[in-house]
Amino acid sequence: MNADVIVVGAGLAGLAATRELVAAGKRVALVDQENAANLGGQAFWSFGGLFLVDTPEQRRLGVRDSFDLAWQDWQGSAGFDRLDGATGADSWAVRWARAYVEFAAGEKRRWLSGLGLSWLPTVGWAERGSLRAGGHGNSVPRFHVTWGTGTGVVAPFVAAVQRAPDLVTFHYRHRVDELVVTGGAVTGVRGKVLAPDTARRGVPTNRDETADFELTAQAVVVTTGGIGGNHDLVRRYWPDRLGTPPASMVTGVPAYVDGRMLEIAESAGARLVNRDRMWHYTEGIRNWDPIWPGHGIRILPGPSSMWFDAAGRRLPEPCLPGYDTLSTLRHLRTTGHDHSWFILTQRIIRKEFALSGSEQNPDITARDRRAFIRERIFGKGAPAPVEAFKQHGPDFVVADTLDELVAGMNKLTDEPLLDLAAVRAQIEDRDRQIANPYSKDAQIQGIHNARRFLGDRIGRTVPPHRILDPAAGPLIGVKLHILTRKSLGGIQTDLQSRALTASGAPIPGLYAAGEVAGFGGGGLHGYNALEGTFLGGCLFSGRAAGHHLAHSL
Repeated sequence: MNADVIVVGAGLAGLAATRELVAAGKRVALVDQENAANLGGQAFWSFGGLFLVDTPEQRRLGVRDSFDLAWQDWQGSAGFDRLDGATGADSWAVRWARAYVEFAAGEKRRWLSGLGLSWLPTVGWAERGSLRAGGHGNSVPRFHVTWGTGTGVVAPFVAAVQRAPDLVTFHYRHRVDELVVTGGAVTGVRGKVLAPDTARRGVPTNRDETADFELTAQAVVVTTGGIGGNHDLVRRYWPDRLGTPPASMVTGVPAYVDGRMLEIAESAGARLVNRDRMWHYTEGIRNWDPIWPGHGIRILPGPSSMWFDAAGRRLPEPCLPGYDTLSTLRHLRTTGHDHSWFILTQRIIRKEFALSGSEQNPDITARDRRAFIRERIFGKGAPAPVEAFKQHGPDFVVADTLDELVAGMNKLTDEPLLDLAAVRAQIEDRDRQIANPYSKDAQIQGIHNARRFLGDRIGRTVPPHRILDPAAGPLIGVKLHILTRKSLGGIQTDLQSRALTASGAPIPGLYAAGEVAGFGGGGLHGYNALEGTFLGGCLFSGRAAGHHLAHSL
């Protein structure tokens, strides 16, 4: 045998599994179709947000959280409804979900802190939800951004693997095309060696085949991610409940997130479930300095920007900035257009616009606390990467008057869809709600609610003001696109990350973790995510696979 275990995919889930294995003295062959520059996978590019429950950071901000509240929120968001018998598509997902929330409310922070991770003192309130106590969304802020962003989350796992050169063999530029099955057990992988490629991280690499390869081991762990880089697969599995798939989307992950290993695992007997569940953002913007094809960046908005569809109609609640991603996606797919608009002020963008991604947050990625405070707390403008998008981004329009703004926005579409008078009337209706500290407007209510939370008041939500107040300007229009991101379904697994057959039996020698397994069980999020759960799902399921193999081989 070439190793005790073959791990296919050198992203965060694969690294978490490998760390557990080498700690137990097991030999690992780590296989990836990309070059060494891409070690860490998608997680390297992430904002580094983690879903944590009842933490010191929350308590210092006056947030009262608990496992019971988090589990209530998770169940209300997931909507598990495929529980038919022992082999229902959600039968393992719901067990994974509860185990994960227990992890997030228990040892997760302690474990990661022991690896050197730490978090910003402010906790983000992502996915504020459907405006119902038992529905989708986070009742309280739980989004803990890691100092170092995703790069910092990946770092201790990369270090652990690189410290074990006698146990870990890296097989870069090896594309797996087949899982080898011997006597009903998975015993290895076959595929093609790809030509060397020195492209920098995230840039597409060549697919020139130079040789065949085969590796053997006692077990294989598949950790190859989802389908977000493959728009054809996204459209193939796009569910009817979300309307028609967009003709045009921007891409939130590198091109290598292609979904190939899902069908390869299925050919070896693994059951794929919940493939119609996916998580794509509605606040995508085209990257003015792209790394991969169609590179999009997500705006993480505070609650104050006004949101309009392509025809200039204000979106209904709960389709508000930062509230309910899939409800907003579902609504926008009824409008007949692939884009929508934010209209806001310089005062709002300064405090409320964050951009997802390690490269868009250099102060946090570098763990530069002084720069963070100087720019984000006391700075007079928006953070430098946000200002760069405002100046160079093809989706931004800046103007002193609403007439000029709408004219500029209409120039960014094939035909002028926005009516100035209609847009003005809706903004003026909203602005009249600002005169009192209470309002009948759901979005204004949400702004007041957000500012009752200390973290939002300090760094995330501006005091309510009129959009058309010249003192708050200039005005800013942002054209928003659908941004592909995550698969919420995949290979069904048990709580040890063993891949299961259609009958519910474990396949000897085959494990799956991370996004390829729907982050555990074939879909622990159900229909909706609460954010900060993707990195954590990779860690949790990857660790489970590695731990079980370390103690069973």
